[in-house]
Amino acid sequence: MTTPAFIAICILLLIAYLFDVSSPKTRIPTIILLLLLGWVMRRVVDVFSLDMPPLESALPILGTVGLILIVLDGSLELQLKASRLQMIKHSTIVAFVPMLVFSIVLAFIFHKFLDISFKVGLINSIPISVISSAVAISSTRHLAVEQKEFVTYESSMSDIFGVILFNFVVLNEHIDGLAVAEFLGQIVIMLIISFVASVGLAFLLGRIKHSVKLVPIIISILLIYSLSKVYHLPGLLFIMIFGIFAGNMDELSKYPMIERLQPKILDREVKRFEALIKEFVFMIRSLFFILFGYLIETAEILNQETILWSCAIVAAIYILRAIFLWLNAQKLFPLIFVAPRGLINILLFLSIPASQVIPLVNKSLIIQVIIITAILMMLGLMFAILGNYFQSMK
Repeated sequence: MTTPAFIAICILLLIAYLFDVSSPKTRIPTIILLLLLGWVMRRVVDVFSLDMPPLESALPILGTVGLILIVLDGSLELQLKASRLQMIKHSTIVAFVPMLVFSIVLAFIFHKFLDISFKVGLINSIPISVISSAVAISSTRHLAVEQKEFVTYESSMSDIFGVILFNFVVLNEHIDGLAVAEFLGQIVIMLIISFVASVGLAFLLGRIKHSVKLVPIIISILLIYSLSKVYHLPGLLFIMIFGIFAGNMDELSKYPMIERLQPKILDREVKRFEALIKEFVFMIRSLFFILFGYLIETAEILNQETILWSCAIVAAIYILRAIFLWLNAQKLFPLIFVAPRGLINILLFLSIPASQVIPLVNKSLIIQVIIITAILMMLGLMFAILGNYFQSMK
């Protein structure tokens, strides 16, 4: 069984690569094609009665590694320049405030209509509220530089804020002043750890002479993130700080401490590191969505009990997004359509404690919201391309 499984994985990854290469031309989000590929594989396995081991346990592992690498990849591309500060401020507001408002409103609706506590409603609403950087960043590569940077900042910050908020609500029995103070203390501790670890890893990246040094750096990053999770610290904050720190050596080289890190040598190594991260991101992201598609049942996609809720949730997402894009002086089109759900939403959904899961927020609802937002993003980006084309013809 090992050899056929190995062959199947290789073929699936090559197909995923074709999807990734063709996506900028077809404008079809890769996530839809990967989910469909996994779903087809499941039908093939069922038709031929193939003996497959349980795969559900692999999903959280792939998702966690994928989330770390995707946020790292996105943050490596972010530029810390004075001209970008205004855009960073606007993207942070658009990432956090709509997510918080949407989570609270949806939690209140769950509380009133489903007769559950507000906290349980909040735990179930946050996984739907977060924009997936795994889908958003990879789907906007053909947009203008400013729009692409806005999406990268916004979706990465949305992932970080979403995970932090979710863990804060889940881990605190009572949300009061003491809980908030502890939460703020954890963020301060993580900021200090992030700064020290970023400098240390950057030093190693520039000084290690051994031919193998990029993979140990990646393993160290995964280790620091995992240890932060053990102590309930916001590990994604470290991932983003390290990525921004490593990706902006040219901007930071004017500081004496950074100059000691040999920024010119380090900048060259960071480019190699970034290229390797992109390769890993492609592989892990592809395997995650193919596996999730494999685990999807057809009845879950067509579940009529959740489809009205899914449509209402998506409508609310875009209305709220339009309001905050407008308030932050951003062009509505095509950014309004770039609010996909994906990897982070699945991870948070799987992280809801069993005792606090509500029947409505099930796999069907998550799948439907992911597919609807992906299709709307695809159509929005297609119309944006057509609009630019016809405008250039005038």
